[in-house]
Amino acid sequence: MCGITGFIQQKKASVGELQAVCTRMTDTITHRGPDAGGVWVDPDHPLALGHRRLSIIDLSDAGAQPMMSASGRYVLSFNGEVYNFMRLRKQLGDGAYPYRGHSDTEVILAAAEQLGAREAIARLEGMYAIALWDRKTGVLTLARDRVGKKPLYYGWCGDTFLFGSELKALRQHPDFDTGLDHNALGQYLQYGWVSQPNSIYRCIHKLPPGSLAEIPVQGSARTVQPQVFWSARKVLEDGQANRFTGSYEEALDLLDSVLHDTVADRMVADVDVGALLSGGIDSSMVVALMQRAADRPVKTFSIGFWEEKYNEAGYAAAVAKYLGTEHHELYITPDQALSVVEKLPFIYDEPFADSSQIPTYLVCKLAHEQVKVVLTGDGGDEQFAGYRRYKNCLKHWHDVHRVPAGIRSMLAEATRFMGEQAWAWGRRGSAGTVPRWTRRVGKTSQRSCNWRANSPQEILANKFNRCLPVDRFVAGASDPHTQLADPACWADTDDALFAMLHYDYIGYLPDDILVKVDRASMAVSLESRSPLLDHRVLEFAWSMPRDYLFDGRTGKLVLRDLLMRYVPRELVDRPKRGFSVPVKEWLVGPLRDWVEDLVSEHTLREQGVFEVEAVREAWQQHLRGWANHSELMWAILMFQTWYRGVGHA
Repeated sequence: MCGITGFIQQKKASVGELQAVCTRMTDTITHRGPDAGGVWVDPDHPLALGHRRLSIIDLSDAGAQPMMSASGRYVLSFNGEVYNFMRLRKQLGDGAYPYRGHSDTEVILAAAEQLGAREAIARLEGMYAIALWDRKTGVLTLARDRVGKKPLYYGWCGDTFLFGSELKALRQHPDFDTGLDHNALGQYLQYGWVSQPNSIYRCIHKLPPGSLAEIPVQGSARTVQPQVFWSARKVLEDGQANRFTGSYEEALDLLDSVLHDTVADRMVADVDVGALLSGGIDSSMVVALMQRAADRPVKTFSIGFWEEKYNEAGYAAAVAKYLGTEHHELYITPDQALSVVEKLPFIYDEPFADSSQIPTYLVCKLAHEQVKVVLTGDGGDEQFAGYRRYKNCLKHWHDVHRVPAGIRSMLAEATRFMGEQAWAWGRRGSAGTVPRWTRRVGKTSQRSCNWRANSPQEILANKFNRCLPVDRFVAGASDPHTQLADPACWADTDDALFAMLHYDYIGYLPDDILVKVDRASMAVSLESRSPLLDHRVLEFAWSMPRDYLFDGRTGKLVLRDLLMRYVPRELVDRPKRGFSVPVKEWLVGPLRDWVEDLVSEHTLREQGVFEVEAVREAWQQHLRGWANHSELMWAILMFQTWYRGVGHA
């Protein structure tokens, strides 16, 4: 796990000047790779590659980057891990390349020399962001792993092409453009994250998962056209067309075998490996397989809350005790959690509003005290239908699509109007809470947009976006082109459940879950690996019959039953809580003064980014208990904190 950055600069500069700029960029991401750093500048072209190293495999200098291939043709700056690198090395032939060490970096270069950049990238299995410079053709190839575990930003700022693992590196280049993308900001308020391929800056984009881009050093083209080399949509459609026909017990056996392999791949390291354990099905499954493969107790880590409503530490401790792991837990106070808030803009680097970012950072910090690598259970919900929202959305979709479109439109408008009137009536009274009946009507109106939905994906989107148009809080914003808003990117399937799984896999998973874990772990120089996100797991999960995953009430059936081969039923059958913090209570309690400062009328008008009246009204509705706007307010507050701290730095 490392950090990469670099640029192609059209204006003339000496090698020393290019190296100095790239060094400044690289230094900002030292947390991603504190063990070593390097910068390489092409003496014949205005191109620089930077790298920060977190040494995991081949700790010697033979693994240092940027790394040049044996022939001198390719230079690589690479972030992540390639789990099939030993298998790929054998396929290429050990004698076909003069290896100096045993790192996966060298295997990527060997594959590029033998197969070419595109074919080499298509064969990689793992998590990665790659910058591969071809000195012969003068083309820089950027690539990102299938799921989007590792981030990769890029874009033209004037005559300079910039790229890197984090925006803070790009901001160090003197040509960086700090202009905001107001369309991306509007969508950020809907979902709580900035959806790829956009970033919060109008000139910078995120390379989509499973794609590569080729940028020639010569030429006047300023557009980059990513090319897809792997598609989750194709995986789902192929899985639907070629269903697994075995019995349920055979499915359990095959899943057990696949997960055994993916966990084993991710335990390969020249440093200690542990696991983040919440006590839920996904992380417990990963830890059970780790412990089966290990020759000593696996180190596991969890976070606990003193508030019982949010605490899962007891479940994690019970699983750890049964499996015999070396368990470590930290119970945090509200003050400890809130102390992290001021760090979030610098950790996440662009507005990000999943409040579980706080405990995620704290558990990564705890783990870093003892290990350098952890395995996580990320990906189980999106692949095996684990979220409760799937059950609710399926019910909504069943109810909605039976009603004629004209009537649905009338119902949507009527419930929206009722909500507006209920709030207008409720706020006439004192500054305290509003009448209960107005709150009930308000909740109904907030789901009014479901009546306009034409697909299960839209029902699911409404679960996230709170039915807010992008221009309600950001004047002039329009829907940006993202996979969340473009039905042409959605899977072609008649199964509403699988349609929603795919929608989450290309949206919520890479833009929220994986961003949260990558930035939190990398902030403390900890590598996180996710066995459930191996493409082999996805391909099998989405080929299984629907009722192997979901019985109409409960999801993750096959994963749940497989786990019961390793731990007792009583440790598996429990309500799903999620990894959350009491934001609703914090905003009106210990954080209230902070909120009032950031969303005061004076602050908002001086800043000139948001529609002042809309933000103030949402805050008043939350304060008076008319609506729970905790997620919306947290998104606004995270933007405000980011904007003050780093947005225009």
